[in-house]
Amino acid sequence: MIITKQKETGKVLEMLEGAQKVFLVGCGDCAATCKTGGEEEVAAMAGFLKAHGKTVTGTAVPDATCVSAQTKTALAKHKKALKDSDAILVFACGSGVQCVKEADRVGLDVFPGCDSLYDALVDDKKNFEQVCKACGECLLDVTEAICPVTRCPKGLLNGPCGGQNEGKCEVDPERECAWIMIYNRLKEKGRLDRLKVRRAPKDHAAVRNPVSRAEDLGALNREKSAWPPSGSTLRRHFPEGKKAS
Repeated sequence: MIITKQKETGKVLEMLEGAQKVFLVGCGDCAATCKTGGEEEVAAMAGFLKAHGKTVTGTAVPDATCVSAQTKTALAKHKKALKDSDAILVFACGSGVQCVKEADRVGLDVFPGCDSLYDALVDDKKNFEQVCKACGECLLDVTEAICPVTRCPKGLLNGPCGGQNEGKCEVDPERECAWIMIYNRLKEKGRLDRLKVRRAPKDHAAVRNPVSRAEDLGALNREKSAWPPSGSTLRRHFPEGKKAS
């Protein structure tokens, strides 16, 4: 989940200084959970803008604003209102804002109503914990599903620093040291030998050059030219006693 925070109301009014008539777009997924862009928050912001002299021409809250098809469908239902607007204010993550801009057929100014903060785990009490930085080079298989890139303030890849104290982080004494947590899990599983493998610095190329097609995300799709392995033959399996017809 992408955690967002609504921009300060003063900033919102500043962005909309040249726009009198505004259409609002929220998000029924991440922003709704964060209470920054769901139906209730969009309605509240509409009231705020009206109280400050703005005309709200309409609102839309797609299930997931970052999904192009959903956003296009949602905006298509409000063509008249959009043509009568000066700008669109979007309460979603940065991806959602850009998706709205791509779906806009009127050529309006599109403004972000939220700041995107981080990817998070949501616990059963709806508290957010940052657990992933989307670094493009995941090593959770090695660290027993604890991400040192995110949970260690220093992003260390080869064990704890010398400042950890009784399992607590040097930077934040209230925080558990990520590498001590990793060590304890590895010890429980009898896998401490993994700590002997030195990991090279992160390769940030995956972040600088993101994949642009869903077809390129699956390993078997990417490796079609190498599958099946050279010299091998794929055979259909038949239950014992049966033959191919």
